[in-house]
Amino acid sequence: MLNKTRQILRSKGYKLYKQPYQLNIVAYRSKIVRSNQFDDEIHVFYIHSQGKWIYHIFAATTDPCQYWLDNPVHPQGTAFLKKGQYEGAYAMGYHRGIYQALVQVQDVTVIRDYDRKGIFKWFESGYEDTGRFGINIHRARNEGKVKVIDDFSAGCLVFADAEEYDLFMKLVKIHRDRYGNRFTVTLVDFRDERRRIYRKVAWTSLITSSILFFADLYCRQTRDEAV
Repeated sequence: MLNKTRQILRSKGYKLYKQPYQLNIVAYRSKIVRSNQFDDEIHVFYIHSQGKWIYHIFAATTDPCQYWLDNPVHPQGTAFLKKGQYEGAYAMGYHRGIYQALVQVQDVTVIRDYDRKGIFKWFESGYEDTGRFGINIHRARNEGKVKVIDDFSAGCLVFADAEEYDLFMKLVKIHRDRYGNRFTVTLVDFRDERRRIYRKVAWTSLITSSILFFADLYCRQTRDEAV
């Protein structure tokens, strides 16, 4: 998975951090749509002091829960973090002033009214909104592992497992002590990539059908003129 993730980062021109214990935080939004499930992942990787890459995969969600989708706080709809790399946009702080988390400190872009099942849409559903919305990275419960999102996410990236989150925060503290309190977070949206593939196939089929139609029409006209 390390090689795949590094390849994705390089292909998109994203930064890859290679100093010891300098964290690369990459969230993967799953192409599978299962409402209210922790079906995404947060990948955290770094180079150990001895020069070896260490790679962690944590169960998480990058989507808001169904409750907040049905009951949005924002008048234009609940936010989904848009794919991209948000360089230095996060810092260690407190989620809702209660417990330590990575909190948003610079602008990010979200999509509101995002169609989770919009695979066959000609254009990406929803509209972009850029600003500071409190799109934090935090846990669900303070202990144990949670299977359903419930009301734990209104757009944040949320860990399902409290123990995995504790490990993540230990790594965050090491990074902060070495490199300062700024973190880059990257979101790769496999769901959007799948929509783009389907759109490309649909456009290709449409263009091919049009070419064949006009070619057939031309042949018929030519044949009629010859007769």
